[in-house]
Amino acid sequence: MDWRKFNGDKLPLSLDNMVENAIYRELELGHRLKICIGSDSQVKGKLTAFASVIVFLREKNGGFMFYALEKTNAKMSLKERMIREVSNSVQIAYQLCPILDKYHVELEVHADINTDPGFKSNVALKDAMGYILGMGFIFKAKPEAFASSYCADRMVQ
Repeated sequence: MDWRKFNGDKLPLSLDNMVENAIYRELELGHRLKICIGSDSQVKGKLTAFASVIVFLREKNGGFMFYALEKTNAKMSLKERMIREVSNSVQIAYQLCPILDKYHVELEVHADINTDPGFKSNVALKDAMGYILGMGFIFKAKPEAFASSYCADRMVQ
């Protein structure tokens, strides 16, 4: 994945190095951190665009994020697309776990899936929840899943 800062600049180092450097810097400044990872997608004609974000939250002091975009022309059902979003987030979380554990940083994985059965995305809720919880991560869905519902959503448009 091609990771970038919110301003669009490419990350100058590997994702692991950038995350570790950011965590180290923020902790040195005395900030308490939590990281939220989420993904979203949007179908545009024959293409499906996916955005994944790593949101660094500073307790009572704002935050920042890194993001990555990818596109595919593979045709998929809504449920399949929702599970792919979750899979992208879980893969990123799994990759970053050693760094987060090293610095004792809390992690949440956010799914852009509505808990209300009246919404179409709810079709993937049980599978997504099982996948994320089964991997040992804290699970958040809409309306609490801001990393996917707001941050990744803004990047995929």
